[in-house]
Amino acid sequence: MLVAATVAAWQSGGGGPPGRPGGAAATVGWGFTHTQYSADLGQDGAVKTAERTLDAAPLAQNQHIMGWGVDNPEPRPGKYNFTDLDRRIALMRRTGSTPVLTLCCAPDWMKGGGERTDWSQKALEKAPDRAHYKDFAHLAGVIAQRYPDVRHFIVWNEFKGFYDESRNRWDYEGYTELYNLVYKQIKQHNRRALVGGPYVVMDSEAPGTGSYASRVSGDWGAVDQRAVDALEYWDRHKDGADFVVVDGASYTRTGNRSVPDEFGATRKFADVTAWLQRTTGLPVWWAEWYVEPADEHDSRRTWTEEHRLAVQASAMMHLAASGAAGAFYWNPEEEGADCPGCLWRSTQLADGGSGLPMLDLLTRFARAFPPGAPLRTPDVAEQDRARVRALAAGSTVLVVNTQNTPVTAHVDGRPLDLRPYEVRWL
Repeated sequence: MLVAATVAAWQSGGGGPPGRPGGAAATVGWGFTHTQYSADLGQDGAVKTAERTLDAAPLAQNQHIMGWGVDNPEPRPGKYNFTDLDRRIALMRRTGSTPVLTLCCAPDWMKGGGERTDWSQKALEKAPDRAHYKDFAHLAGVIAQRYPDVRHFIVWNEFKGFYDESRNRWDYEGYTELYNLVYKQIKQHNRRALVGGPYVVMDSEAPGTGSYASRVSGDWGAVDQRAVDALEYWDRHKDGADFVVVDGASYTRTGNRSVPDEFGATRKFADVTAWLQRTTGLPVWWAEWYVEPADEHDSRRTWTEEHRLAVQASAMMHLAASGAAGAFYWNPEEEGADCPGCLWRSTQLADGGSGLPMLDLLTRFARAFPPGAPLRTPDVAEQDRARVRALAAGSTVLVVNTQNTPVTAHVDGRPLDLRPYEVRWL
């Protein structure tokens, strides 16, 4: 059963209500991030099917300005190429989404390279040189001016290129300098735009195993102190922010283990969200959230679809109950029919574009549990609480069987026969 205290804390105002920086406008709710093979390219019929699928249940949609399906937007100083970004923005508009842009990554010439993008040299893993921070900020301003209907901007991605090997910590001073320049440019070009950062990864170690354990901890482990330091520095030295952004996984970095188990570990999302709210006073966004450890081949094929969906539902319940103002599912990408965790069938297939189980969960969850919904913890029989997770709003109840065996549980006085790892809407 979802911890009642978490819901009570959320209802008391932990989710960034109007009056805080960003207010209700920074509450975008549930959404997803486009990756390389998204719904805008592929077989014509499949693309149309995908658009109808997304239009039927609009979700917030996030796109990076370079990479993940978009070419270099400024291949040389002052010469722009917005063909790909225009196409993605057009898809967002046609499908009724709340559009979000992640201002990452930087053209090669801002990183010591030339006009031609060298994708083989980890073009997305390098930060702009400090001498080009203002150039990147200018590009961000041009983009804000080009898309005036885009009101939400995330600055950079996972501190890419900002790790200082010599000091074994993040270069949070450099990132914050870049952030402040970008923040000012966005606000200058669109006064109604909302800007957030720092999009740092909240990695965690298993209890008692890491040398960088922070006070941000729980049964699931402890967040890396270096990430905490980066976020707190940014919070103290930022020129302004409308929301705070992080990403992370419920499983630990050491050995890709879930502690205490894959369902219990999802409590991390609630605990970290609560800490971020206390620390920054800002609405909290999760730009990425993950629950499934990779196997030895670094694939997403370690669990069945039913198992994956059940753990994802548990994570979303914790995010909702803790008052997260935004959470973006990183949509996996495949060109073929086999795509674990994908939102829709690949549009590279003639019969592609139709929704998959995770999209159904995401859209139904977005309707039932938007930020600000009056949540409650259903009454789950005591003997069932270790096996079942449940969350409710109004007359809608979501129940998750955390066991790989059939379970008969009693929720709000109703007996339920649940299949292994079943996600049941009542």
